[in-house]
Amino acid sequence: MKKQIATRLAPQAVGPYSQAVAAGGFVFVSGQIPLDPETGTIVAGDVKTQAERIFKNIGAILNEAGLDFTHVVTATVFLTDISDFAAVNEVYAGYFKGGVLPARSAVQVGALPKQAKLEISCVAGTEN
Repeated sequence: MKKQIATRLAPQAVGPYSQAVAAGGFVFVSGQIPLDPETGTIVAGDVKTQAERIFKNIGAILNEAGLDFTHVVTATVFLTDISDFAAVNEVYAGYFKGGVLPARSAVQVGALPKQAKLEISCVAGTEN
C-alpha cells in the first residue's frame, strides 16, 4: 500500500509524480530543485542559497509526513558542476548533524529542470 504526501509549503509537482510517497515503512521524497513554493520560480543566488531552498522544501515535505531530517536514511545530490560540491556540503551538514548520518551519493549531471544548479532527493524511514 502506498500513500501520497503533499504540502503547499513545498513546490507542487510539475509533472506526473508526487512530492513524496510513503510505502513499506519509508517516505520517498522526489528530487527537489530550488523552487520557491509561492512563485514556482528558481530562487536567485549562489548554489548555497539554492541548497538552502531545497532543504526547506524537503523539510516541509518530511514534516507533512510527520518526519524530520533525523529520519533520512539516504540522499542523492545532483550537481551541474561538481566543483559546487563543497559549498553544497556545508549547507547539507547544517541539516544532518550527529547520530547516524544518511548514506549519500553526489553526481554531476549535464542539466537539470529549469536550469537549476542542483537537485536533491532522499528516502526517510518512518522510525529512527
